[in-house]
Parts: sequence; C-alpha cells; structure tokens
Amino acid sequence: MKKMQARNPSDSYTMMTEIVLPNDTNVFGNLMGGRLMYWMDIAAAIAAQRHCNAPVVTASVDNISFENPIKLGNTVHIEAKVSRAFNTSMEVHLKVWGEDFTQQFKYKSNEAYYTFVALDPNRRPRVVPPLTPETEEEKRLYEGALHRRQVRLILGGKMKPDEAAELKALFFTKHD
Repeated sequence: MKKMQARNPSDSYTMMTEIVLPNDTNVFGNLMGGRLMYWMDIAAAIAAQRHCNAPVVTASVDNISFENPIKLGNTVHIEAKVSRAFNTSMEVHLKVWGEDFTQQFKYKSNEAYYTFVALDPNRRPRVVPPLTPETEEEKRLYEGALHRRQVRLILGGKMKPDEAAELKALFFTKHD
C-alpha cells in the first residue's frame, strides 16, 4: 500500500465569515450559541475535507465556552484548521472572532475542537493523511491533541481510564 503524503495544518486552513442578522439572535440581541455551533461545524468540516480530500462526518465536539457575545450586526470570523490526524479521524481547532465595524474592533468570542472521521465511497471510515505541524502553536496543538483525544474516548465510553497511558502520564509520575 502506498504511503500517504503528509499535509501541513495550513493546507486545511479555512476562514468563514458571517454577519449576525436578526434571525440569528436571542432576545438580548446576541448571536445564538446553536447558530454559532452550526457555522463552526461547517467551517470545521471544510477544513477536515481539505486535509483528507474526502467526505467527513462530525464525531465529537469538545466543550465550547463563550467568552464574549457577538452582537446583532457584528461580523463573525471562524478560523479552522486540522490540529492532528489520527488513523481515520482528525481533530480540528477553531477560533471564533467577532468584529464590530461601527466601533472598529475585533474580539475573541470562543475556541473549540471538533473531531471528524473521513469516509470512503461506502461510507466506512478511511485512513487520512498524517499531519506535520510547522509553527510553534501548531506543534503545541498537535502535542495536546493526543491527551484531548484520550479524554474524548474515555468520556464516550470507548476507552477505559487505565488504558489512557499518555493522559495518566500527566498526573502520575513513576517512582524508581
């Protein structure tokens, strides 16, 4: 079997921009969290598909905490790129920014990780290309992805805590 060519996080970089319209807001005039999560899922899926050149499905969404609300009329910028590729899955890191044109400032709204699985033509999981991080931030995200993945697998009941060797190593040290 031919070895897959490694890709860089920049190959999957996706920037999605939306404007917050009245139908996107709650009674306080803030962008509804569900609408933002919908947009984030789309941006993350595009990044994952760019990485593997295949259709993908969302496997999990990590904790999304909202740091700052995005107001009616503001612009939303969603940056997404693959932070690590595993066998058939990819972790995508997202950063969300709001932009207020009238006050002329940009502010961070939130950050999250989505996991996608690549599919073959029979809708079965398929192998994805490896990822080679380049920048210091990409290397930091890449290293942390293994720990985040083990937490996801434990919480999803797909891994026993005792099997999470890399995660345990963060909390327990071996005594000689």
